[in-house]
Amino acid sequence: MRKNKTVYSTNPDWRPENEREERPQAKKQGTVYLQRQSKGRGGKTVTVIKGLAGDLKSWKKELQQLCGAGGTVKDEVVEIQGDHRQKIAEYLNTKNIKTRLSGG
Repeated sequence: MRKNKTVYSTNPDWRPENEREERPQAKKQGTVYLQRQSKGRGGKTVTVIKGLAGDLKSWKKELQQLCGAGGTVKDEVVEIQGDHRQKIAEYLNTKNIKTRLSGG
């Protein structure tokens, strides 16, 4: 049962405490996981980057230019065409972002 028993308020912006909007906090940069995938892609290899904080579209563009390959952003994940795990790991390490190679 709610503690606040307000039934009516003339304040149009009033909301119960548990329904008030909280500002989303900026995601802290943790470990970034780099995977190589080819399953379900017609044999084509893709580097999947999980865990990047910030604007993923700008990360995608930056990594595409670094690798000289195409890429996309899907479901909070950046995909770069080809196996570029080592190159991306070195680049992210120069920006003081921890990386971890995972998968095949």
